[in-house]
Amino acid sequence: MTRECAVLLPGVCAALADPRQPGLDDTCLEKLLDWFRSLTWFDPTVELVQDNPCLTELLSSVLALEDPSPGVLSFTLQLAGILASSESRFQHLQQEKLLGRLFGPEGPRGGAAWEDASVRSAWLKGVHSMLHHLPALRCLCSTGGMDVIFTLQGDPSLFVASAASQLLVHMLTFSLESETSKALSAKDCDWPGCAQMIVKHIKESLQSSSAPHIEQSLKLLSSLFGSCFGSCYAAWTEVLWLDIAKQIESFLLEETVQAQPLLATLLLNVARSPAFCGTEGSFWALVTSALEHLTPVQAGPLAVGLLKLCKCPQDVRIQALTVLLQPMDCILRAASQPLECAGLLDESVSDPATVESLLSSKTSCAGLLCQTLTHLEKLLSLKHLRVDLPCVSLLHSLMTILQFCNGFLSPTSPLGSTISRNLINSFRVQKSALDVLAALSEKKECDTLIGNLFDVLLAYLQSPNTSPTVLKKTFQATSKWLVHLQELSSSNSQWPQTEKILEDVLVVLQKRLCSPCWEVRDSSLEFLTSMVKCLRDQKEFRQCLLSSEVLRLTENLLEDPESYVRASAVTAVGHLAPIACFAPESPVTGNQYNKESIVAKLQEILSTDSEGFPRRAVISIFTKWLREGCTGQLEDTEHFVSRVIQTVKHDLDWEVRLGGLELVEVFCSQTICQLSQCPYAPVSSAVPSSTPQKELLQVFCQAKLFGFLFGSLCDCDKPVGQRACDVLVGLRGHFYPMSTLENPQEIEDSPAGRGIAWLQRTLRQGSLAQNFPVDGDVGVDFQDPESMMLALGAIDLLELHDELNKSSDHVEESPQSLLQDILAAVGTIEDNEVDCY
Repeated sequence: MTRECAVLLPGVCAALADPRQPGLDDTCLEKLLDWFRSLTWFDPTVELVQDNPCLTELLSSVLALEDPSPGVLSFTLQLAGILASSESRFQHLQQEKLLGRLFGPEGPRGGAAWEDASVRSAWLKGVHSMLHHLPALRCLCSTGGMDVIFTLQGDPSLFVASAASQLLVHMLTFSLESETSKALSAKDCDWPGCAQMIVKHIKESLQSSSAPHIEQSLKLLSSLFGSCFGSCYAAWTEVLWLDIAKQIESFLLEETVQAQPLLATLLLNVARSPAFCGTEGSFWALVTSALEHLTPVQAGPLAVGLLKLCKCPQDVRIQALTVLLQPMDCILRAASQPLECAGLLDESVSDPATVESLLSSKTSCAGLLCQTLTHLEKLLSLKHLRVDLPCVSLLHSLMTILQFCNGFLSPTSPLGSTISRNLINSFRVQKSALDVLAALSEKKECDTLIGNLFDVLLAYLQSPNTSPTVLKKTFQATSKWLVHLQELSSSNSQWPQTEKILEDVLVVLQKRLCSPCWEVRDSSLEFLTSMVKCLRDQKEFRQCLLSSEVLRLTENLLEDPESYVRASAVTAVGHLAPIACFAPESPVTGNQYNKESIVAKLQEILSTDSEGFPRRAVISIFTKWLREGCTGQLEDTEHFVSRVIQTVKHDLDWEVRLGGLELVEVFCSQTICQLSQCPYAPVSSAVPSSTPQKELLQVFCQAKLFGFLFGSLCDCDKPVGQRACDVLVGLRGHFYPMSTLENPQEIEDSPAGRGIAWLQRTLRQGSLAQNFPVDGDVGVDFQDPESMMLALGAIDLLELHDELNKSSDHVEESPQSLLQDILAAVGTIEDNEVDCY
């Protein structure tokens, strides 16, 4: 602790203990606790409390108050726990008889303040901080603290109950670390003292007739096995599991027990423990039993968790997959007569009637299918799945679900008719099914159904009943399958089928681009952009696209009344332009869709659109074009960049200005590459010509880059200044590669030098944005190559870079400032003494 803080601390402690003072802001108190945590973490000695007696005085004073505020009492409990986290300070506070009065029976836990959840939570946090040495653990166990923690497990406040559970996990782990003298060698070893109390409590709760107690213990066991206890104490994990396994098994078989939903989480956390790496044993038999006896909704999370485990036995893994596929199998069987479709599964894990019953119910049908589909999507995203998914049957089942949802399939079985009625217009199921459908596009086994699949997708794209959110998902799935279709047609020469599908998709897209719903127009444009990104190199796709009305309709949407649509239209046009009007072989001619027209329209949006989204999209597209070389020869590009940045520098949206800097960065990089000598040219022994450097500076000055870059250094939005500085530092590295920088003292005598010196001072003050230099006695000519060469060499850009990259709180965020703020808040120091941050 610094001397300045030590001087301020007594005043702060006195203010905290003064009941007349107004309550302090919780944020200040939390920061104060964080400071004490850092102090005690690095210094475990007793000197902190001995050298600052005001701390123990604060604890005593708060205890002496008749009715302390919950905030101050909570702070005091946590502070005491933090101070007692080292054994030496714990003993000192014990001698002062403070800890017993705070955490013992005579403390807050027996008074009216205990009714406040924040006080109970602070008591638990204080105990948790304190329990880093055996004396604290033994003290808590001997003063009835364990019973308090067990009671708080069932606290009506979820925060308190969670804190109690976390504390018990910490205590059991710490007890094994500290109280076990030798490694566990036999399974009948006794648990050490504190751990024994916790394990006994767990077993008694599990055997009680109280459902809340059973639930609390199952949650605690899940936390235990899911924490480092389960991974670091494999032997003890096995001992604990053997103690409770029979009871857990009984819960699985007793349908009346309300705790069954918690069993899946518990079993999965146990399965992750190294104690059960083997493929044999009673544990995996119990897991198998759980997959059979839990309901499909309860078993689903357990099944998908097991399938992600590397060490899960193969037979259990297959059974877990079967659980997930049962609802999909039921759908497939219900859609047709049994002889027409064999379904996904040869046999079920649990009674198929259970799944049929859930799918037949209006209230549970959608929930079960959404959960199942979410789990299947997770499995499909795994790179290494250790079981084979029946992808063809799964795709068939997904298409059946989607047809049920939009009423395009009339099943013949009674079950199918019921499920179809339950799913009609179920947006949740449609979205989940389309997500899995998109994920299946990576699987080559599904090629045989690709024609049927596009029939389903096109039906959704065409239907007026498809909601905007479902349509967006349909577009995303269609985009992925179109890519797969292109790969398939390239390898199998099946282009006629692909061409027909593409034409059908583009016809639907044209209709959707004219939708009265802006969300639909927006999704359609996003889909178009996605298609162009993925298929732009396919000649057949380009031909279909350019012969459709899509280009004209997309350009019309640049004037859409909705800003999101205009932004998406800008992006779509930006991706279409390289193949529609920049490429020399483009068949589109006339004034409707040509290079000059498109560039002019986008520049108009950049300079006049009232919303930021379209303007951001334009600057992003311009940068993309520049990267791809779509802006022509160097002279054209220079003019293009200059015009854009003259517009962008006045934009009120900082993201647009930032985009302008990215455009400049790309332009500088490309120009340097074009005008520099070829790296493979023979190197002359003579001094290399400075012509390329002069040319470069001339180009940059003519494009008015330097005025934009230096003006951006003092932008009111820090990211803009940082990016501008990065670009200027990069340019200086090119023009002064050997760090042969100019001496500011030597150049100040010239008119240009005086301007540069003024610019350096102005930049240091951060006032360039308000006082931009103009031609005159102290002005800087940003279009003069010689002046800009001097500026790059003389201005300390690295110093500016460091300043710009400092966080906003670098001026003063210190404990001293915090203590001053607290004293100011309670009115014990003058305003001018405060150093707020």
